[in-house]
Amino acid sequence: MRPAKKIILLASLLSAIVTLPVSANALEEIQKRGEIRVATDMSIPPSGMLDASMKPVGSDVETAQLLAKDWGLKLKFIETTGPTRIPNLQTGKADIVISTLSVTPQRAQVIDFSRAYAGLRSVIGAPAATKISDWADLKGRAITVTRGTTQDSMLTKDAMKNGVTIQRYDDDATLVTAAVSGQAYAVATSATLVNQIKKQNPDLAFEPKMTLTVFDLAIGLKKNEPELKEKLDQWIAANLQNGKLNAIYEKYHGEPIPAEIINRP
Repeated sequence: MRPAKKIILLASLLSAIVTLPVSANALEEIQKRGEIRVATDMSIPPSGMLDASMKPVGSDVETAQLLAKDWGLKLKFIETTGPTRIPNLQTGKADIVISTLSVTPQRAQVIDFSRAYAGLRSVIGAPAATKISDWADLKGRAITVTRGTTQDSMLTKDAMKNGVTIQRYDDDATLVTAAVSGQAYAVATSATLVNQIKKQNPDLAFEPKMTLTVFDLAIGLKKNEPELKEKLDQWIAANLQNGKLNAIYEKYHGEPIPAEIINRP
């Protein structure tokens, strides 16, 4: 090949490289679209639910609505359940997850998290008349959990050691139905959901018996999206300090967000 042709070919290749489109990050794509797609489970009152007119309501719903309003975006809720929250994010169906998503090391391997916007007390709950004060009282019993939740992971890991079996349901709504109808001896879930069970069946009067742990609740996003994470962190910090997120949480859960989350640097 003659030198002149080599130069022309090289120039053409360099021009093609320079003009290759740069892929937008997630935040840019959201802003360009003018809409944010949020995965929220509508079957876990009081965080997410549908009212009598089938309108989404709940603490996570109002959190998503506040975020979309503050960012000047349209809001689209993506239907999800506990097990599909992370897959909906990974497959691109949702931009973020706001759905009682607790921060765990296992989840942090596959997605990133914002800073905490609320807290979740994970408990063993049972009817008031049931005596449970430690794992010895549960030996030989079945504990009901929602598949794919942190409670499922925690209890499955230590089920043999604690002498319990695990009964799984695919979503929180089915777990609540089982507990309300007397089909669950004990449940492992959030303290908030235990209170919901009690409201639906005051005779059984489900109550927290043992605290398993207290989890940070955070917004889930895809890995390696630093611009979106930074903007989410800044938005959460501002709305924890101005009291808006706490007002939403207290409205639905009947108690404030833990002070250590609000005051965290």
